[in-house]
Amino acid sequence: MSAATPAASTPDGVSPSASNAPAADASQDAAVKMEHLILDFLRARGHKAAEKAFLEELERNGAAPDEKDKQPETTAAHTISQEELVKQLAIFAQKPANPDENALKDSSNVLQELSAKGTPQNIQNLLTNIGAVGAEEIISHDPTDRHEGFRELEAWVDGSLDMYRPEFRPILFPIFCHFYLDLVQQGFREAAQDFYSAFSSSLPSVHYPTLNHLSTITLPYHVQTDEVAQRFRTEKYIVRMSRSGFSLLIGWLTEGTGGEPSGSGEGFSGEKGKRGRAAVMRVVNNHLRFEVTSTATSSVSPRAWEESTGFISAVVPQTNGSTTDATAFNASKGELKLGPAPIPEDLRAETERTLQDQAMVDHDPGARYDLQFARQAPPPGLVSPTLAELPPHPPMFKSVDVKREVEKVRDARKRIRLDPSVLNGANVNTAQSAAVRARALPSICAYTFHDVGEGIPCCEFSPDISLLAAGSSESYVRLWSLKGEKLKGYRSDFQSSAVRDPPTLNKIKEKGGSTTRRLIGHSGPVYSVAFDPIGGSADPPRYLLSASADATTRLWSLDTMTNVVAYRGHQNPVWDVKWSPMGIYFATASRDRTARLWSTDRTSALRIYAGHLSDVNAVGFHPNSMYLGTASSDCTARLWDVQRGSCVRVFYRHDDIVSTLSFSPDGRYLATAGEDLAIRLWDLGSGKCVKKMMGHTASVYSLAFSAESSLLVSGGADWTVRCWDVKAAGGPRTKARENGTLTNGNTEDHPPEKEEVPSNETADLLATFPTKRTPIINVQFTPRNLCLVAGPYLSPETR
Repeated sequence: MSAATPAASTPDGVSPSASNAPAADASQDAAVKMEHLILDFLRARGHKAAEKAFLEELERNGAAPDEKDKQPETTAAHTISQEELVKQLAIFAQKPANPDENALKDSSNVLQELSAKGTPQNIQNLLTNIGAVGAEEIISHDPTDRHEGFRELEAWVDGSLDMYRPEFRPILFPIFCHFYLDLVQQGFREAAQDFYSAFSSSLPSVHYPTLNHLSTITLPYHVQTDEVAQRFRTEKYIVRMSRSGFSLLIGWLTEGTGGEPSGSGEGFSGEKGKRGRAAVMRVVNNHLRFEVTSTATSSVSPRAWEESTGFISAVVPQTNGSTTDATAFNASKGELKLGPAPIPEDLRAETERTLQDQAMVDHDPGARYDLQFARQAPPPGLVSPTLAELPPHPPMFKSVDVKREVEKVRDARKRIRLDPSVLNGANVNTAQSAAVRARALPSICAYTFHDVGEGIPCCEFSPDISLLAAGSSESYVRLWSLKGEKLKGYRSDFQSSAVRDPPTLNKIKEKGGSTTRRLIGHSGPVYSVAFDPIGGSADPPRYLLSASADATTRLWSLDTMTNVVAYRGHQNPVWDVKWSPMGIYFATASRDRTARLWSTDRTSALRIYAGHLSDVNAVGFHPNSMYLGTASSDCTARLWDVQRGSCVRVFYRHDDIVSTLSFSPDGRYLATAGEDLAIRLWDLGSGKCVKKMMGHTASVYSLAFSAESSLLVSGGADWTVRCWDVKAAGGPRTKARENGTLTNGNTEDHPPEKEEVPSNETADLLATFPTKRTPIINVQFTPRNLCLVAGPYLSPETR
């Protein structure tokens, strides 16, 4: 800690070394003490690299004992005082131009300012190894401040009154994430890991996927490049609070106690406590946005406080250049036309004439009711679109259209009616329970794939239940005939000029054949397949769509068993493909964060639906074909106007990736599910979440509504099929009591010794059907309410 300075003259001819010996010893002692202070400072704040560099600098500047007494005549030892070091290093250094401004505040100019002031070289080396930070930041970056601040905040939340605790708990998660990212970005890796280990386990389990991801962020470079970290840095995290709860929080932050309830914390006491409070307040001021509601705390369910928090600004499109919440955005888009699509009058007339003719031929006494099903009134409260508002369709109908509409009417008359409401209050242990369950629950037919090699990501049943298609991880599509018929294509050596009539076509078909067939053409795993719906349940499908990791969607002819068209446009894997209910059009979902609308007669996309912040995992058309639904990894689902390409609804409440969706046949509801194990039911008209259905213990892969929209069936990675009552209120399931006896066999007079963990299932879960080891990747209802499910069997050896 010494540097060369001009020697001072001494009076009376006394030698400088003799007269200044005591002063030199004192200066050396002060220098040693100062070096220890600097080392303690660096060790306390975890600057290991700077500590090592400082020690090396001291060794290089050190001199031999015999050389210490040999000072140049023109130099003398000069030491820096403790006050001067702190002033130059950490707190304040005047700028010549503006004495009131700190010269060391600007990170990029610290070294230049130190050089201009003649600061010792080893101090400059110290700051160089610490990094490009201002001197004021060095003192404020104490890793223990955040640990202390979060500990006090958590103690205050846990010690608050029961009525306020659910309201205060959601604030812990965003503050934890910002504290952890701050520590990582400032280079306190070990302090960040200690902070994570100390407090992550106390946060709600719904945040575990995000917390596990944050634990992989360990370097400042990760914070700058990671998508999740940057989302925390750039977006405001929404926290909903009551007026009284918000006042208590602000009072505690500003005064350290917060009044009533005071909590179990001791407040921010001491210098470290004040810095902890400042760290909490920085996050609150810079990264949180509070939505203060006038609703009383007691009138909001505990779960609702947690569900109403999160990132909203980025996932909700801007309206008139300003960001708003999902509710306001949905309200600004006005009323939707959710009624059934109109049928052209000429097609309706031909359908009714065909029904009357067949009733006379078949002598079917029930056929006289068919016309009632053919002219059903739209559901009350829904507005139907006009033909002009729907995507264009051919002006002339074909015979296959008539057959499809006739079969729809017959299916409606012969459909099995499912009424889940009959199970409300029913005793399932009585002899009549089987009949009650038959009225409420569907018959389920499960198909299991064995020996599937690398796996089957997707499968689908044809509308007439004659075919089953499955996409393979080995880049092909496999077809099965469910009726045992042989699947034959056309020979490759026939001449098109030789085809004159249908009997001629039969002659050029392949000989032999099998009940299963492979369609080869993709160069990557096939993630989705879809049969064309033009024939409905009346005729076998003629075309099949497949989406693949090779970024293409292919159209296959089921007459020739060959690939007809390859649709290119997406830049990344295509996760899902779905037909429009009327055929002709189809939609795709991709990893490039877009959904696209296509027509079978064009090789380029007609519309691009852009707005999601991450992968679009699933798509689906509304029953009237006017709207398109998308599910995304950004934890949202959206509803788009097919014609205009604009977003008309945003559904934001999921806590993790949304991987599947399904529209109710009556057009009122949308069901979404994914990685957060929850199924959410949305009202399309208002855009609000009707309820949250819980019960699955692993990811939900597929959803399907019954024909009356009264029952929802789901399948997932937990090897189960579950049935849900759409009309029921839902909510946590309560323990049933029969004749004073709990369902687990314990009586009220003799309670169980240990308190049971509350069930995660909601009350609207009607039934659970487990499989042996088969994750359910597809759930479908036939037009007559038979439920079909399928999935690959996972052997214990390959799981």
